[in-house]
Parts: sequence; structure tokens; C-alpha cells
Amino acid sequence: MALGALHPTSLVDQATQRLREQITGGEWPVGTRLPGETSLAAVLGVGRSTVREALRALAGAGLVQSRQGSGVFVIALESAQDWREVLRRAAVADVYEVRMLMEVQAVRLAAQRRTDVEMSALWAALDRRREAAAGGDDEAFVDADIRLHAAVVAAARNPVLDGLFTEFLPTLRRGLIELVELLDLRAAEVNHGDAAHAALVEAVAAGDGDRASEILRAELDQTLALLRAPTA
Repeated sequence: MALGALHPTSLVDQATQRLREQITGGEWPVGTRLPGETSLAAVLGVGRSTVREALRALAGAGLVQSRQGSGVFVIALESAQDWREVLRRAAVADVYEVRMLMEVQAVRLAAQRRTDVEMSALWAALDRRREAAAGGDDEAFVDADIRLHAAVVAAARNPVLDGLFTEFLPTLRRGLIELVELLDLRAAEVNHGDAAHAALVEAVAAGDGDRASEILRAELDQTLALLRAPTA
């Protein structure tokens, strides 16, 4: 199996996968000392920092081990766990941490500042989320869920916060799609989180910022706990 130059996207992921294939394919048996970072970087067509990150990922997966003064050696041909899934979970968890920073405060402000017009938008968004859930399309469900949360942020009536959330939306959407796939959230509950979202909108309607922020924080905390749980 020959190594080859990589394409210019997702270089660390590509480098990690290419090196993993060399190991799991038997090209580098257990006990083999890998070529140095400079050699691997030249063959793969990437920088040494990319190679270094890829080797760290492989070390985390239990495939290689760095021995000071000697180099990096293959110590296993199979990962103890699906490391790519671990990395994906970590990335989505990062998105959720940022989401919590923005939205928990936003929903508190929304409960204080919402108008009748904004409440109408929230109730309509909740209905659309339920309709999308019934449709069975995961991406449509994610988009409807995002529209509901965007309506909450808009109800906070803070243009800076609204602008930050708008910039964050593409990242949030990718994270939510990953989340649904990783945790298979809709397998047991097609309209996942409906009760919590309904309670959230009701708390905003009642002007109860403490309750609204508590509901949202609990929902996000629960999801973060699932993402951080050890994989099988």
C-alpha cells in the first residue's frame, strides 16, 4: 500500500486515516518504527505540524507510542475504540459548549423582552419543529429545531447577540446533524426533546427567565453528558 500526496482539505483527518491504513493493513507491523515527521510530511505533502497532530490521534487510539529519543512505534494493529467517533463527539461537544454560552443567557433575556409578535414566531416555530419531526427527515428536523432556537435568540432583542448567533448557525447545523447521527437520538423518540422545547417556549411566554434558562441548560447539559460518555 503506497502512500501518496493528500488533497488540501481536512489534512489532519486525511493524514490520520492514511497512516492508520498503513498500520491496520499490515504495512507497518507491531514494533515497527515509523518514518520521521519530516519524511512523512514530504510523502504526504503536508506540514510537519499536520503529521504531528495525526500521530497524536493515532497515539490516542492506542495504535502508536512515542518513545523519547527513539521515535514513534506501532504498538497495535486495531484501535481499542473508534477514535474517529471520539473526535467527532469532541467536536460536537465543543459546539454545544459555545451554544450554551450564548443561548442560556439569550433565553433569559427573551423572557424579559419578548413581544406578542415574537411569541407568535416562537409558537409557530415549535409547530414547525413538530411537523418536521413527523416527516422523518433528520436534516429537515434539525433545520426546524434551529429556527426555533433562532427565534428565541431574536426575542432577546440584542442585535449583537443575534448577529453572533447568525454567524454560528452553519457550525451549529453541522454539529446538530452529527449529533443526531452519533447518538441516534430519534430512534426511540422521533420528536426528540419536544416536551423540553414546549416547556421552554411556555417559560418565555410566562416571562420566567430563570425557568427558561434552567430548562435550556438542563437540555444542553444532558446532551453534553451523552457526547462525553465513553464509547463502546
